[in-house]
Amino acid sequence: MLRGFATVNLFADDLAAARDWYAALLGVAPYFERPGPDGEPAYVEFRVGDYRHELGIVRGAYAPHGVGVGATPAGAVLYWAVDDLAATLDRLLAMGAEEHQGIVDRGGNGFVTASVVDPFGNVLGIMTNPHYLEVLASARPS
Repeated sequence: MLRGFATVNLFADDLAAARDWYAALLGVAPYFERPGPDGEPAYVEFRVGDYRHELGIVRGAYAPHGVGVGATPAGAVLYWAVDDLAATLDRLLAMGAEEHQGIVDRGGNGFVTASVVDPFGNVLGIMTNPHYLEVLASARPS
C-alpha cells in the first residue's frame, strides 16, 4: 500500500551546481551528501517544507535512460505548494529556470499551477492548493 512520498529525486549532470542552485532556492543547505567512487558528489538530499519531505538530487550518470539536460521533459510533475505562485514563478525564472507551463487556473476554485524546467532538465511544478492548506491546518495541534 502507498503510504506517502518518501523521497523525490531529481537528476543533474553537474550535481555541485544543482546542489548550490537548490540550496539558494530553498534557503537551506542539504542535510545529507554522499560522494561517488571518484570522490565527487553523487547524491545530495534536502528536507523541504511543512512536512520535511525529502528532495534528493542524483548525479546524472546514475539517472535512468532518457532523463536530464537535453532530454524532452516528460513523465510525472510533482507540484510543490507555495504561498505566492506568481512570485515563486518569477523567482524561479530569475534563477535561470525556463517556463514549462505558465500559470493555469484549474477551475476557479483556488487551484492554480505552473511549472518550470530547472537548469538541470527537471520539471518542477508549483501550485496554490486550498486542500493542502486545510490538511496542514488540521495537522497542527490546537
